[in-house]
This record gives sequence, structure tokens and C-alpha cells, in this order.
Amino acid sequence: MDSSTLPAVAEELLREIKKAFQESSHVPDDLLLGLKFIFGPSAVPALDLVDQRSVTRVIAPSGRTLYQVLGSSGKLYTCYSSCHFCTCPAFGFSVLQKSESLLCKHILAVYLSQAMGACQELSVSEEQLTNILLAEEEDEG
Repeated sequence: MDSSTLPAVAEELLREIKKAFQESSHVPDDLLLGLKFIFGPSAVPALDLVDQRSVTRVIAPSGRTLYQVLGSSGKLYTCYSSCHFCTCPAFGFSVLQKSESLLCKHILAVYLSQAMGACQELSVSEEQLTNILLAEEEDEG
């Protein structure tokens, strides 16, 4: 997680979740309440996505990484934790246009999966990664 993408309080909460999960394999209630307070309505659906192991870290030989999250609708969204971006409509509307949320449930699920070590891993070639990126561009175009 890059501290320039999220407010310090959100970064600290995610660090605390990671620490607690490493120590006890669960997230204490006070941290869950903090998640709900900071991330609002995205918190519970994001935790559901983590529980369902819907987050996949896609890695190319060069080290380039992106995340794919299987949304509750069955659609696959591409997330970039390095620049705090998701391709879902909710991110575009609630985060970018309205500034109502810090992030969508998909990117929060990515951060939580990182903290809890719950990401699936998929190694792809550089060409496959490029095709994933181009497919997202075509969907938006």
C-alpha cells in the first residue's frame, strides 16, 4: 500500500488489521468497526469478497502487478493498488465523480486481501498481462 493514495488513518487501520491477522488469524471487532467507520458501506461487501477469495494478484515476469476482483455481480474488475484505481462503475461514480467514498469495495478487498494474505496468485506472461490491460481499455472505449 502506498501512503500517498489513502489518508493516514486508513493506512494505519489497514496496518493494524494486518498485524492482528498475523497474530491471531482473525480481525478483532474494534478494527472491524473502524473499517465500517472509515470506509462506510464498502466495508462489509469488501470483507465478503475477501471471504469468498475473490481477489487474484496477477503477476508478470517483469514484476508488473495488477489485481482482478470477481465482483458480486459475477463481473471481473481490474484494480491497481499502486495508483488506487478500480475499473468498476462505482469507483468512477462514487469515488471519482462524487467524492463520496475513499474507494469501492473491490479496491478495499484488494487492500484487505493483502493485509490478510488472502490473495490468490496468477502468474502470466507479459503478453497476457498486456491483453488484460487492453481488454479493460476496450471495455471503457
